[in-house]
Amino acid sequence: MLGGPFVIGRDTRLSGPMLEGALAAGLASEGADVALLGVAPTPAVAWRSAADAMSAAVISASHNPYADNGIKFFVAGGRKLSDETEERLETELNVILAGPPASESVGKVTEAGDDDRYAQALVATLEGRTLDGLHVVVDCANGAGYRVAPDVLRRLGARVGVLSDEPDGTNINAGCGSTHPELLQKTVVERGADAGLALDGDADRVLAVDHRGELVDGDQIIALCALDLRERNRLRDDTVVVTVMTNLGFRQAMEAHGVRVVETAVGDRYVLEALEEGGWSLGGEQSGHVIFRSMATTGDGTLTAVQVLDVMARTGRRLADLASVMKRLPQVLRNVRVADREGLEGADGFWSEVRAVESDLGQGGRVLVRPSGTEPVVRVMVEAPTADEAEAATDRLCGALAAALGTQAP
Repeated sequence: MLGGPFVIGRDTRLSGPMLEGALAAGLASEGADVALLGVAPTPAVAWRSAADAMSAAVISASHNPYADNGIKFFVAGGRKLSDETEERLETELNVILAGPPASESVGKVTEAGDDDRYAQALVATLEGRTLDGLHVVVDCANGAGYRVAPDVLRRLGARVGVLSDEPDGTNINAGCGSTHPELLQKTVVERGADAGLALDGDADRVLAVDHRGELVDGDQIIALCALDLRERNRLRDDTVVVTVMTNLGFRQAMEAHGVRVVETAVGDRYVLEALEEGGWSLGGEQSGHVIFRSMATTGDGTLTAVQVLDVMARTGRRLADLASVMKRLPQVLRNVRVADREGLEGADGFWSEVRAVESDLGQGGRVLVRPSGTEPVVRVMVEAPTADEAEAATDRLCGALAAALGTQAP
């Protein structure tokens, strides 16, 4: 369970200091000492939690617009909360809200000051190797990684151009970063850079761009890193962990190279749980959350960027060449608002149509149907050899779904 002392970090959005103050005051009123890191990437806070055996909190809404915000917690050791711990925390919050603070003592709130250990730890992951000769452009999303990411890459010897590193509290993720990589793609080509790197607001994910301006997503990043680790006998049990949303092309590529794929529900927390249970080395999501289990306790965009660039530097190969290890199949995802989401399991006519589509696609495609946990929405995803086939199959399934469950206006 969570307990003091606590370390708190936040991203650059306008409401961060306000929530930071409220959270720190609440924790101190319960007797916990609190150290404030100020603006810090989520993985930097998780690293500090592990290094100093402190519970931690990050005030961030990740890749969302600046008006959104929230709090995510880590237990001492830098790992996200289990479902059971989240439920206990919610129960405890309800108790606190119902009465005065339970603690007779009040904790202290202090500024943590500059701490270079996280950056040093990232540099140390290359074991003395450098990124000399590589020209990269990093888009910091006007977020929490705007200082540390360029700094780490420069320490490693890369020539670094920087975009979106002037946060003003409202421009986080605004037309930049991993959710909007278009400017980065254009800039990489214009500057003749070897690669581009797009962080999100709290810097726990990254997408890459090759020298041609083509996007390299999380699936491709995991694929090239998995094969590199396997080549160096560092991919535990020749196994990688991904989610159900991972592109079929990834699975096909790993099968071709003798790498086992373990699949989890969507969410990096489930990827980490599987990695921990199996003792495996690498996992992640298409969105760019990548977890190197021996180096970090959570997804880390800057760490992932360093590892990708290291593969390029060691092999002398371009990112486009490395990423070509997998062929990304066309993928269509649609959200269908339905009148009776609870009736999905018993919609025999719809599931019959799903089986028919799967039979038509054979080994060259797949279908994934997932009901939303919070909205009257069913998500239908189809992958197929061509975009036209994927669109046609999705149209067919969405029509069958609407006929079976009815539709609901937005």
